[in-house]
Amino acid sequence: MELPNDDAPLRRDADELTRAFLTYVLIPAWLVPGMLDWMWHRKTKIERTAGAHESVTHILMALEAGAGITMGLFLEIDAGVIAAMFASALVHEATAVWDVGYTLPRRTISQAEQHIHSFLEVLPFVGAAFAAFVHPEQTRALLGAGPARPRFAFRLKRTRPPLATVVAVAASGLFGVAPYVEELVRCLRVEPTVAPQPLPPDHPSPKPGI
Repeated sequence: MELPNDDAPLRRDADELTRAFLTYVLIPAWLVPGMLDWMWHRKTKIERTAGAHESVTHILMALEAGAGITMGLFLEIDAGVIAAMFASALVHEATAVWDVGYTLPRRTISQAEQHIHSFLEVLPFVGAAFAAFVHPEQTRALLGAGPARPRFAFRLKRTRPPLATVVAVAASGLFGVAPYVEELVRCLRVEPTVAPQPLPPDHPSPKPGI
């Protein structure tokens, strides 16, 4: 069903629904496994195994996931924001692949930590998919499948964020980013470089062509 010509009130309702979902569902769902992931890194002595090189990827992923969430919280959702949210999710996923590829030969990644990674990887896509679902006219426009024209305005929402959103953003910085900054500092104290750490002596050398 297409929105009527004067669809501004409905767009605002959809924007607020997206903000509420990100505030009350997605951010809490991200922070809990994020803290558990940080604890696993600490337990497996990241500072003496994969080092700061891996820790940098963790900060990158937090910022990449946070970029999509921030757009959903504070910008009017249009085709441009939907595309940017999916783009940030894809970049986050690419960084996760890079992270595991580097880390696996250097640090033990337990089954529990792998499941935590799976949960963290899917959440940026969940946020983007929710925004697309509650803004169907701009999603179809982005795909060239509807009568509406795609908008790429990247405008701030007209309503002020509620206190709960401000608290959620602050919690994201405190529990979603700060632990990984502490992790990076801890790694740099042991080995003051972000260069890749050498493979352990008992790790088999890669075969030619692999």
